[in-house]
Amino acid sequence: MTAATHSSLFPQAPDSADAVLDGLDPEQREVATALHGPVCVLAGAGTGKTRAITHRIAYGVRAGILQPSSVLAVTFTNRAAGEMRGRLRQLGAGGVQARTFHSAALRQLQYFWPKAIGGSMPRLVDRKIQLVADAAAACRIRLDRGELRDTTGEIEWSKVTQTVPADYALAAAKAGRETPRAPAEIAQLYSAYEDLKRERGVIDFEDVLLLTVAILQDRHDIAEQVRSQYQHFVVDEYQDVSPLQQRLLELWLGERDNLCVVGDASQTIYSFTGATPDHLLDFRTRHPGATVVKLVRDYRSTPQVVHLANGLLAQARGRAADHRLELISQRGSGPEPGYAEYTDEPAEAEGAARRIRELLDSGVPASEIAVLFRTNSQSETYEQALADTGIPYQLRGAERFFDRPEVRKAGIALRGAARFGGNDSLLDDAVDLPSQVRAVLSGEGWTSEPPAGSGAVRERWESLAALVGLAQDFAAARPGATLGDLVAELDERANAQHAPTVQGVTLASLHSAKGLEWDVVFLVGVAEGMMPITYAKTDEQIEEERRLLYVGVTRAREHLHVSWSLARSPGGRANRRPSRFLDGLRPGSTGTAGRSGTGRSSGVERGFTSRPDVVPRRTQRTVARCRVCGRTLTDAGEMKLMRCDECPSDMDEGLYERLREWRADQARRSGQPAFCVFTDRTLMAIAESSPDDEGDLVRIPGVGRRKLNRYGADVLAICAGQEPQGERDGD
Repeated sequence: MTAATHSSLFPQAPDSADAVLDGLDPEQREVATALHGPVCVLAGAGTGKTRAITHRIAYGVRAGILQPSSVLAVTFTNRAAGEMRGRLRQLGAGGVQARTFHSAALRQLQYFWPKAIGGSMPRLVDRKIQLVADAAAACRIRLDRGELRDTTGEIEWSKVTQTVPADYALAAAKAGRETPRAPAEIAQLYSAYEDLKRERGVIDFEDVLLLTVAILQDRHDIAEQVRSQYQHFVVDEYQDVSPLQQRLLELWLGERDNLCVVGDASQTIYSFTGATPDHLLDFRTRHPGATVVKLVRDYRSTPQVVHLANGLLAQARGRAADHRLELISQRGSGPEPGYAEYTDEPAEAEGAARRIRELLDSGVPASEIAVLFRTNSQSETYEQALADTGIPYQLRGAERFFDRPEVRKAGIALRGAARFGGNDSLLDDAVDLPSQVRAVLSGEGWTSEPPAGSGAVRERWESLAALVGLAQDFAAARPGATLGDLVAELDERANAQHAPTVQGVTLASLHSAKGLEWDVVFLVGVAEGMMPITYAKTDEQIEEERRLLYVGVTRAREHLHVSWSLARSPGGRANRRPSRFLDGLRPGSTGTAGRSGTGRSSGVERGFTSRPDVVPRRTQRTVARCRVCGRTLTDAGEMKLMRCDECPSDMDEGLYERLREWRADQARRSGQPAFCVFTDRTLMAIAESSPDDEGDLVRIPGVGRRKLNRYGADVLAICAGQEPQGERDGD
């Protein structure tokens, strides 16, 4: 071996079994030497869990206790499985099988199919979405792109939770799932999808697990053959196993208990796919004699980053929180996490871009910097800010904003309206550029209120809402701009994003950042409504949002920057506040939604406005509470009404109906959807408060000064029991 090859890239294998244990800390060594019976490793973020379990396997192989071919290590991604195989080879333990659940099951299914079923195994379809589309056509159900993707997700969830079509509606309701169509329709589509697969002689990835489970359950001879091959099992990321994967693992094991599982309940962030930490948390119940090792020495992050991560979990509630691990950093001291408040989202993105430019100029590699956000729809603002600053970036786990189908389709619609809008009655009453864009995009699925739930439908709405916001910002910056000017601006922005991405700053959602780490992490948009996301309603959903932020924090090795903005767009209403998860953790805040202080003495770095000559107005905001029961309100709809949805309403039903009739008339006259006048929630709030004057009316969320000028006289007349006099001039 030459000096060139004898490097950290090609390390020499340890010369003995004992040498495999060199360099392990006491807890990692416990893991590595616990080779018999059930073992549960509770491993916090950055604590070297992969190191511990690969050294465990390697030590067992090198000591002659384990035969390489008898060990099966399973994880959840091909990348993680490949990394594990590479480390095992470096440790002199080649020949160990390290695979994903699907890969291991597919290998067994292909081998045993002729014996168990006979003939050739059906073709495995790479993407099931076309089959779902064909099933929808057979059922005469029309699905748009978002519904198609969400329905596919529902079918996948059903299969990994072992739910048959007949039981789908009840199971979905019990799990509190937001379904893209009526549950009965989803069940019908699910059944048709399964029929279509049988007709075409194909199987999907979930079928690989289901069929392997079925063969191992029904054919004891085959099950024994598998068990004679594999004597020892290691499962990584055990908090993410689904009921179906757990069943397969049990069949692999049989009556034996040579199993080592590794996981962290505080990193459970995929429950929407059927993953559950229950198997990890119940491990000691199922295996009373299990060896349990906790890894809490964090080798990734500085004490300052670890302190924030521990603080987030200290406020957590629920079963997973009861088993949280308190990390202990093993690194030297680093900078405190930075907190920055901005007036609006573009200013927040520009602030991050400026910081990143400074880091790059100081020698930090772009590949060691990441910007993490809650939803993919947030990426466009940061893509643009980095492109404007000449910073290369790479987008992980999502399409570029202007490459998204809904954005492309919206661009075509806007371009057509710019050319032929004079003949479009939809634009007759759209008096300015933002209202023209809203009118055009309402035909593409945009609404003034976001859809309930998550998934593709919500993501598509977020993309269209980003275009609406961009139009508002563009009109504010260029008074008198036309729809054609906006289309030209969109084209320029799309072209600017084709910058080289090699060695670029990573832009990623928090979900797609799991398992990765960087020297510098920017956590952006950490405000109520985005973190936790608005559609997280239940306690369990809120806690999963907290865990998602915890995962984001623990991606940082040294520098962590947390930011939020008070308004979505420049000049917008500054009605946002930092995420409740930061209460009591960021400098100057309290444990009960306190706000930070001002200036550098508080430890909070204030951001910049988009215009340096504009000084943001600071307003003192209080926590919104239900006027009936006193509960803190966080849902935007409930805050409009100033009461919980469950609390009794004192609404004047007659007034509400008169307002609805008036709104319908206004919508007909303007050629716009009714919600563009006022949403149902705003009408309900008006009917509940019955305002006497403009001051009372403008304070109702959803009214605002513009709508007050346009509709205020009519609304106040209706509230007073009088006939409306018609719109005021102007908008």
